[in-house]
Amino acid sequence: MKKDNRCDLIVIGGGLAGCEAAWQAANRNLKIKLFEMRPSLMTGAHETGNLAELVCSNSLGSNLIDRASGLLKEELRICGSLLMKAAEKSKIPAGNALAVDRNSFSQFVESELASHPNIEIIREEVKIIPEQIPVILASGPLTSKDLSESIQSITGKENLFFYDAIAPVITYDSINFKTAYKASRYGKGNASEGDYINCPFTKEEYYQFAEALRTAERIALHSFEGEIDQGVNAGKESYFEGCLPVEVLANRNPDALAFGPMRPVGLIDPRTNKRPYAVIQLRQDNLAGSLYNIVGFQTNLKQQEQNRVFHMIPGLENAVFERYGQMHRNTYIASPGLINEFLQLTNDQRIFFAGQLSGVEGYVGNIASGLAAGINASALIHQQPLVRFPDKTMIGALLHYISHAEKKHFQPMKANFGILPPLDDPSRSKQDRGQQYSARSLETIRKLILP
Repeated sequence: MKKDNRCDLIVIGGGLAGCEAAWQAANRNLKIKLFEMRPSLMTGAHETGNLAELVCSNSLGSNLIDRASGLLKEELRICGSLLMKAAEKSKIPAGNALAVDRNSFSQFVESELASHPNIEIIREEVKIIPEQIPVILASGPLTSKDLSESIQSITGKENLFFYDAIAPVITYDSINFKTAYKASRYGKGNASEGDYINCPFTKEEYYQFAEALRTAERIALHSFEGEIDQGVNAGKESYFEGCLPVEVLANRNPDALAFGPMRPVGLIDPRTNKRPYAVIQLRQDNLAGSLYNIVGFQTNLKQQEQNRVFHMIPGLENAVFERYGQMHRNTYIASPGLINEFLQLTNDQRIFFAGQLSGVEGYVGNIASGLAAGINASALIHQQPLVRFPDKTMIGALLHYISHAEKKHFQPMKANFGILPPLDDPSRSKQDRGQQYSARSLETIRKLILP
């Protein structure tokens, strides 16, 4: 199938980080074997065997340059990211966010990798970390049990974990537009209608809905293949704070949703010409516009409870679920002190970590870590100096954080301006400060010489 069987680097995991890492290394004249266990061994969250499948949201976050996520995307474009190119090729309307058609995104990535002369895609599970040859571990938050045990054996520590959730997806045709309406916050996005579908709540409807969420039945949390978790957080509900299930938010405070995923700012109900008390937004989930996901509504409710409670949403009384929300166990290493800023394991520098397994969070953060791991693994093999991304860049700040953060309360980190070094003369305006951070970061990364 390939011109020769030489393998310079093994990449384990065909998610966002693994695909980006394989592409970067292959473009630097290395022969890559990219292993992906799906579809022969599926996970509790994936639906296909496609490379670079987006499991949760179909949004890669804000495209605005004064936002941390927008800055990170621009840095990746400058560095020649394959997956950012895929996102641009498959993008769909989402206001100021970069959202993609899941299938088009995945198909583009898989096509590019499969046709690359230096990449061999192997569809099988890797149970033990290969010896001697350099390897990038990008097996993701749903790393298999056997490989997790192999990772534990080389790190000398148990893997940490948290529980992550997925929002439901419904069909467009089942939305009641006598109640729901199209609009983007403050009129941004599509000038004629808006890029989101909005389901407005009165105060009474909101509190009835919040109470229903709070008292609804949840699915018991498990780890691998139905086993009750016996790890470091056994017996606890260990959630990632950046992606809390809506029922957990409702249970913490009845007003939490109105100030979180259901905040109504910038949205006027055309029936009343007033801002609703709360609102749930739906975002286009595929290119055809036939599917929409419930924005920010990750959940671990039982399916029958999702049917009961989510049909209380105004405009979704007869919603048809294409995919129910669900929760799954996410795995990551206690990376501070275990890996360095090059993403190498400190006690075996031929091994690199990338993706959420390494401690970054979010689609774009995963891509960034894959890009850095692919570049640095290539530099190691070619006996070149490894690339230290400056901490004034968002890529560098993320890598510095996961390798140097406090270990005791470590959780995966998304791109945010708080991890960048302070500005010399910061503006009082949050938006202007974002522009200042971005200008400094982009000036820095454009000077960076990549091998």
